Amino acid sequence: MTQNDTATRRVHGRVKWFDPVKGFGFVISDEGGPDILLHANVLRNFGQSSVADNAGVEIKVQDTDRGSQAVEVLAIHPPEGSEAIGLSDFEQIDPELIKSAPLEPARVKWFDKGKGFGFANTFGSDEDVFVHIEVLRRSGLADLLPGEALAIRVIHGKRGRMATEVCGWESAVKESD
Repeated sequence: MTQNDTATRRVHGRVKWFDPVKGFGFVISDEGGPDILLHANVLRNFGQSSVADNAGVEIKVQDTDRGSQAVEVLAIHPPEGSEAIGLSDFEQIDPELIKSAPLEPARVKWFDKGKGFGFANTFGSDEDVFVHIEVLRRSGLADLLPGEALAIRVIHGKRGRMATEVCGWESAVKESD
């Protein structure tokens, strides 16, 4: 099959690793086979700048002369077991309240992966929303870039307005359809 062929297949797999600085990473299909290249541009088309190692993904894959490549990201799922990661910030809050918070459109103000947190602003509000790196990991993400469009679930917690879930704007739009 040549690169000009447009045949794609849907693949479920896990992110082996992704390096936003290098601009690519690899996915391992649940069905086995060679690693699948995941380029940063394909991820950006989904509305994300990063994805957590071991996150589940649904992608469209095209086989080329250079190997298998993701051509579209359809979904990102948190790494297995990440839901069990507890944040002390959420311990005293009713889990149903956390789950029922609506998705709100937001933009990243700043995020420092080394510090493990950052802030976003929801549209229509000047109040910052605290975003913890563990919330990112539970959401299947690894990092955020300033200005990045997101959809976040927000509650009022120990640190004021806090994100409980972060997802790409594109996936939030699909969820509301």
